Amino acid sequence: MTTADILMVLAVFCIWSLLLVNIALIIAGYVYYMEGEVMPEPSLPCKEGDAPFVSIMVPAHNEGKVIIPTVESLLALDYPRDRYEIIVINDNSSDDSAALLGSLQAKHPYRNLIIMNTDAVTGGKGKSNALNIGFERSRGELIAIYDADNTPERTALRYLVADLMRDEKLGAVIGKFRTRNRNASLLTRFINIETLSFQWMAQAGRWKLFKLCTIPGTNFVMRRSIVTRIGGWDVKALAEDTEISFRIYQMGYRIKFQPKSVTWEQEPQTVKVWFKQRTRWAKGNIYVIVKNIPMIFQRGANVVRFDIVYLLAVYFLLLTSLIISDSLLVLHALGYVHTTIAGFSGLLWTLAVVLFILGTFITLTTEKGELNLSNLWLIMLMYVTYSQLWMGVAACGLYQYVKDTLFKREAKWYKTERY
Repeated sequence: MTTADILMVLAVFCIWSLLLVNIALIIAGYVYYMEGEVMPEPSLPCKEGDAPFVSIMVPAHNEGKVIIPTVESLLALDYPRDRYEIIVINDNSSDDSAALLGSLQAKHPYRNLIIMNTDAVTGGKGKSNALNIGFERSRGELIAIYDADNTPERTALRYLVADLMRDEKLGAVIGKFRTRNRNASLLTRFINIETLSFQWMAQAGRWKLFKLCTIPGTNFVMRRSIVTRIGGWDVKALAEDTEISFRIYQMGYRIKFQPKSVTWEQEPQTVKVWFKQRTRWAKGNIYVIVKNIPMIFQRGANVVRFDIVYLLAVYFLLLTSLIISDSLLVLHALGYVHTTIAGFSGLLWTLAVVLFILGTFITLTTEKGELNLSNLWLIMLMYVTYSQLWMGVAACGLYQYVKDTLFKREAKWYKTERY
């Protein structure tokens, strides 16, 4: 075998290993969704009686375009009004957020609505810092987090709290977010499919198989005692959701996925904004990987080990394998290198694409209104366009992480443009 053959075999093996893992997660996630559909609708506690007090925190930086609908939807939650508070951390904003929030607060003088306006001295240092500021003011036994562009459905919080209170082994319960502006552009339609297939179906599969999930950053509830014990959010973490998930795992708690709790959020509508957002996510996840690598070698970390190895494989092994395999196929076609298994590799590549399309389309059957022929064509187009951009995102995220580490740059707000 030539050197090119060996590299090709290794790359294809890595790609297919991750593909099979994702297929297993999709199948398990699909089963979990179907079990939820056939089971009788659970009685939802917390509607009457002494419900646990919940502090809902909303970190916001220059969110004037979206913050009012978000707070209004939180005020309208189907949860006892005297049993939750809303804390908006308007963190060093330079837009009209403070005035808008002040007017809204004046309209609801008898609600537990707290507005915290920080300045450049105390705030402006990222989402984690803003959450720590809000947590100091909070008084709930449960802490819920919503991003500033979210409009949760009325029952979202009750589903989360009900699950958490029924099982003392749970440290947090997460819901899911849907794409509110999915019809705004071709990009948002891709994001809608990605969210349903590669985020929420994978979350459902990981809960079904391993009884763990990763906190998504919004629409989740956790125990106050956990935040106190871990000392709050890591201010160096851009992916504060993934980072705090690992610390919850280390404490022996589980994180459950509850798909009936739904919030709707606004997604990027241009490639430039999307690329900046996803690069930040990639850089944040790489920070979490590096921070938690020692857990791979710790006893009793079997379940958590899956997540660490999975993230390592996605951000390092898969990226490298895709670059190697694609480069070799192109160079072989141009006659610059010779590989005897190019034909077989091409066959495996074609089969992988087919599985990608079918698996993605099947996951959409769990959502009303998503099972249509146009989505099938979108998935095909998504593979050759949107999915390929991921390699650039992962590579850029890795580069920025290394650069920030070398120059010891502090975390700051990375503002996603709103519409």
